[in-house]
Amino acid sequence: MQIVSCIDLLTYPLNTLDSTPLPSEAAPGHSQAVRAQLRLREMILAAELPAGSRIAELTLVDKLGVSRTPIRTALMKLEQEGLLEALANGGYAVRTFTEQDVSDAIELRGTLEGLAARLAAERGCAPVLLAEARACLLNIDQLLATGSLNEDAFGAYVTQNEKFHALLQDMAGSDVLRREWERVVGLPFASPSGFVVSQAHSPQARDMLIVAQDQHHQVLQAIERREGARAEAIMREHSRLAQRNLSDAMRSTQAEQLPGVKLIRRSHR
Repeated sequence: MQIVSCIDLLTYPLNTLDSTPLPSEAAPGHSQAVRAQLRLREMILAAELPAGSRIAELTLVDKLGVSRTPIRTALMKLEQEGLLEALANGGYAVRTFTEQDVSDAIELRGTLEGLAARLAAERGCAPVLLAEARACLLNIDQLLATGSLNEDAFGAYVTQNEKFHALLQDMAGSDVLRREWERVVGLPFASPSGFVVSQAHSPQARDMLIVAQDQHHQVLQAIERREGARAEAIMREHSRLAQRNLSDAMRSTQAEQLPGVKLIRRSHR
């Protein structure tokens, strides 16, 4: 049995770093900092920088081939993202998380997405966004119509699922809310598909995705009908599926293959 191992499905498009053009010739330092941030993020999730280890700037200068200034900027950004912690005597270390931390992050995402759905319903949203969301759900419906899902189908599901969740933020029309949501989903295990791929080959995988898809349809219907309280409740309940995926993934024999899972300290309940 093999788990889908695609860090790029759970994080930024790390596999395109080498071809990413500079934002402008006037800002090479900014481009180097972004590249350093993405590469460091990949190294953390792949456990190349082990959980709890202190970051040595000079080592990163040699490894990444950039100066200390963009590396320091990248480290600061990763601290803001939550993958690093600042040390009292200076420098940074790779953060570790308890299962409760991860559970709380998922709960917070569900709260923020519930708020987004309620605001979208109460304030109303542009027809073009509703049309995009319907198209997204139609794509997922077609994926789930097959009797089983292979790895390509799971990858397509993850893409469409994350697109739908991002569209909910667009529907809310709140830059403040979207910014906080993006901070939460920046953690690999708190993203909308953070633990979905861990269930890729389980017998219950398709059934769970069908339940999640029904909730997608229900929340979109609530938004269209301007039923704010119902829309919020559906998205809060939706996050419970992610909580179940977390529990199942952490107790799976294949857990170590999941990106970022080595940052999580297992409970012994």
